[in-house]
Amino acid sequence: MTTLEKVRVVVVGDSGVGKSCAVHLICHNQVCSNPSYTIGAAVDVKIHEYKEGTPRQKSYFIELWDVGGSVNHANSRHVFYNQVNGIILVHDLTNRKSLLNLRKWLGEVLSRENGGGGRSKSSSEYDPEQFVGCQVPILVLGTKADQVDSKRQAFLSNTSLIAEECGADEFNLDCLSAKHLAPGSTNSVKLTRFFDKVIERRQVSRESSQFGANSQDRRRLTSQKSFHMD
Repeated sequence: MTTLEKVRVVVVGDSGVGKSCAVHLICHNQVCSNPSYTIGAAVDVKIHEYKEGTPRQKSYFIELWDVGGSVNHANSRHVFYNQVNGIILVHDLTNRKSLLNLRKWLGEVLSRENGGGGRSKSSSEYDPEQFVGCQVPILVLGTKADQVDSKRQAFLSNTSLIAEECGADEFNLDCLSAKHLAPGSTNSVKLTRFFDKVIERRQVSRESSQFGANSQDRRRLTSQKSFHMD
């Protein structure tokens, strides 16, 4: 049996915005009938076909790390941000503060990802200049679309500021309706494109690591030869 390669995506956002329901819908194409608050992090897995329908098609495990949003665990969340290949930012369309707080969540994850060391500061905000050159793919996801009236829905269809700054894809979701991620739908296409970017990011990171290791080996051999010649 072939072992599938894995990529890691963290799902972050304020407590109660619907991260667990969104993850369940993404992974199982089913509505979560009994959601509960997440303590620490919960991991779910989706099999994704990279570049489906092309000669490069390949199956991958997408690990979705649903990180609890409680402020009580802010000092311990950093342990879930190691080796992140992608980030999904989740906010509640009926709660504007949860959208504004995505800057803090992104800053928290990227501070750790970019070698912030130790514990990530939950008070730090995303700064485009600070993280210039960061290539981690990002998806912005708005939940509870069923609770937004048609006029506000039209307004929310515009790209949010955080998505513009990150160059991220974005879509809104009703986690109580599986049709929002139906195959071939706009949302489904955006999600597929995001996962493809996550896999490509992992490939680039791995190749860079291998190149760095080979360079170190070459320098070590050169140093040893020089020592023996002396």
